[in-house]
Amino acid sequence: MKLSRDLAAFQDRLGYAFTDRELLIRAMTHASFGSETRPDNQRLEFLGDRVLGLVMAEAVMAQDDTAAEGQLAPRFNALVRKETCAEMARTIDLGAVLKLGKSEQVTGGRRKLALLGDGMEALIAAIYLDGGLAAAREVILRLWGDRVATVEDDARDPKTTLQEWAQARGMAPPDYEVVDRTGPDHAPVFRIRAVLEDGQAAEGEATAKRAAEQDAARHLLATLKD
Repeated sequence: MKLSRDLAAFQDRLGYAFTDRELLIRAMTHASFGSETRPDNQRLEFLGDRVLGLVMAEAVMAQDDTAAEGQLAPRFNALVRKETCAEMARTIDLGAVLKLGKSEQVTGGRRKLALLGDGMEALIAAIYLDGGLAAAREVILRLWGDRVATVEDDARDPKTTLQEWAQARGMAPPDYEVVDRTGPDHAPVFRIRAVLEDGQAAEGEATAKRAAEQDAARHLLATLKD
């Protein structure tokens, strides 16, 4: 099967050439575009999450062979969370090749954190099925780069950090407001705003409320640092 020009260019950006190109097409097919004859990427997403978890668990242990489980867990979580997957997807412009239904296209699906993160996980699964664990590990570690070595800076829980920041300045804990909820019931996307007592605010988005709150807190912390 010959790939479309945009998927062929995507392979070049990714640095991995598929033997079974159908796997790449499926990995880039969102549920909004899938059909009975056109499988979507949800099953691949499930598998890719587990492959990424194994690779990162190995990587954080190899990076620090004296760290206790309590130190390794937050580093691992920071490396595999949806926001990090979405960031990695942006580095290879994965959103440009996602096959989306009209509803997702008109609502900016190619930029949505949840869709990008899910697409990255599906892509990892496709590489694993096509080339095995060694191939998946090589691509993951190359894309994540030095994040494994520097993950300590990102491992703290953003909501806890934001609450501590507010309390240190005599403010009440931040509020989290649901701004919007889109998508079907089986795959909702939440947009949530974190608001401080002094009115400073930022929004975040994810497929679960808690993850969206974390994303909003993270964005607000970045603003405060600036």
